[in-house]
Amino acid sequence: MIDGNPRRPLMSTMKATLVGSAMIALGPISLSLYTPAMPTLAAAFGSTLAAIKMTMSLYFVGFSLSQLICGPLSDAFGRRPVNLAFLSLYLGASVVATFAQDIEALMIARLVQGIGAAAGVAVARAMVRDLFVGQESARVMNAMGIFLAIGPAVSPTLGGLMLQLFDWRAIFELMVGYGLLVVAMVALLVPETNRAPHIAHAHPAGLMRVYAGLVADRRFIFPGVTLGMSVGGIYTLATILPFVLINKVGLTATAFGYAMMIQTCSYILGGVVVRQCLRLTTAARLVFPGLILCLVAGGAFVVDHFAFVPNILSVMLPVGVFAFGIAFVSPSLTTDALAPFPGTAGAASALLGFCQMGGGLAGSLVATLIPDATLALTVVLPGMMVIAMAAHMAGRTKPAH
Repeated sequence: MIDGNPRRPLMSTMKATLVGSAMIALGPISLSLYTPAMPTLAAAFGSTLAAIKMTMSLYFVGFSLSQLICGPLSDAFGRRPVNLAFLSLYLGASVVATFAQDIEALMIARLVQGIGAAAGVAVARAMVRDLFVGQESARVMNAMGIFLAIGPAVSPTLGGLMLQLFDWRAIFELMVGYGLLVVAMVALLVPETNRAPHIAHAHPAGLMRVYAGLVADRRFIFPGVTLGMSVGGIYTLATILPFVLINKVGLTATAFGYAMMIQTCSYILGGVVVRQCLRLTTAARLVFPGLILCLVAGGAFVVDHFAFVPNILSVMLPVGVFAFGIAFVSPSLTTDALAPFPGTAGAASALLGFCQMGGGLAGSLVATLIPDATLALTVVLPGMMVIAMAAHMAGRTKPAH
């Protein structure tokens, strides 16, 4: 996208990558910082593990549904004002969570946090679609994925350390700090990339038509379902793994944070490999091998459940393979799902994010219904990967005329 000068882009690829990564990372960081504290919070509030899991599910609900609103609003009123408004909502909810006195207040705060953090994902991807297309877009998406992984990589470790040195409230104080950083970056570094905002995009009837059109368009729905089940699996793991590794394997909250480095370092490694592969081939050719790796990881969860007593390697090695595979899947499918819809990039980005978080929410809810966390890991993740592969293969099949 050009701002009145064919030689001067609105944002460089590096600047777009850094700012976009910080925006997108807000949601996952708010998720990852929190996971080591889940067993501790049950004791702190005198609550049940089911209630603490519900705070995670409410975050997913807020994050998923809010994207369907903030994305189209950014089409109607511009990326910057919508992003800043929702980030302010996130900051307020983080402060409330910090001083929560009961589980009900924490539940409400986590719901509103999810609502506010959703703009980071929906608006950042729409910004990339405003600025770049094709292989360049895929490269930016891939680079954002690599940078994005760094935040969630250190977040469980930071969360565990905060619990060890202070208490659970320090975790939410970190969220407040990161939220302020993202607000400053957006306010100072990001120009308005939506050069043709139109208020009609915010009209409910028109918005419903846009979403109905996206759902009915195979160019969107098959990549959307594939990403929803595959990337959504990462969010589902965030709900299951604390109870497997802390309650079943016996790790401390701090050790859990270090163990989760395997997942994120594997994703970073996968992103680096993909970046090299993009010099030799198209991003589309990398999706199928990535899904095969995810299916292999799902099969390993099944073998682990029936053949081994859970330990850190038997759980985290398949998680590492899974995360490595996801790095191959995401850049191409994200680009493919958004490319055909330049006029409604915010809505398309929002619905794509809803698919991913919705997949994570669905997987988390199913996992919540299974009392044994290791059994949930065995059933839910492999099932999600089978659906992802089926959707991808269906999308590759040419429709009959």
